[in-house]
Amino acid sequence: MQPILPDLWETETEHPFPGLTTHAYLFTRPQGNILFYNTSRPSAWPAIEELGGLAWQLLSHQDEVGSSLQTIRERFGARLGIHKSEREMAAEFCEPDLLFGEPGPRPDGVEIIPSPGHTPGSTCFQVVGQGGLRYLFTGDTLYRAKRGEWRAGMIDGYSDRSQLRSSLQMLRTLSPDVVISSAFTGDAGHQRLSGNDWRELVNNALAALG
Repeated sequence: MQPILPDLWETETEHPFPGLTTHAYLFTRPQGNILFYNTSRPSAWPAIEELGGLAWQLLSHQDEVGSSLQTIRERFGARLGIHKSEREMAAEFCEPDLLFGEPGPRPDGVEIIPSPGHTPGSTCFQVVGQGGLRYLFTGDTLYRAKRGEWRAGMIDGYSDRSQLRSSLQMLRTLSPDVVISSAFTGDAGHQRLSGNDWRELVNNALAALG
């Protein structure tokens, strides 16, 4: 586990496909830590315990589902959240406690932002970290690419271009200070923003999406 910010930690690198890198991110806070996305690296477990364990694990979409969901549940007692349209995939390993889009218990202080397009249940999350910084977790709706640019997570035959475009247009109205994707193809999946950076990078992603 590597610290990105005082209250945000990145798990060990994983390579689910050639050229693609993923991390999960631990957000530490007094009311209960949250793991955004998923990791299968056992090296994360002792570090998470030292940092106070887990109250929640929130998945941005179905590609993060795997057997480690059950390991995390058993080890930390963390409650699991995923979009209701992708519940069945998660339930093969661990029954979710929270389905985005339905009433139910929610982690305090987390803004749950449906952003369909990459997958039907793609979801982003925004939280306020130390110093009032706004952290936006974009899953694969928007990811950091090789040259540091951000791209829409469009996969032909898999994603819905029209929905993805609408989701990016909605995300463009936000004002994050730090943006963190799930998968990425460059040197890092997160970026600190300033000024008009966010609007510009989303506009560029929209232009590339077509």
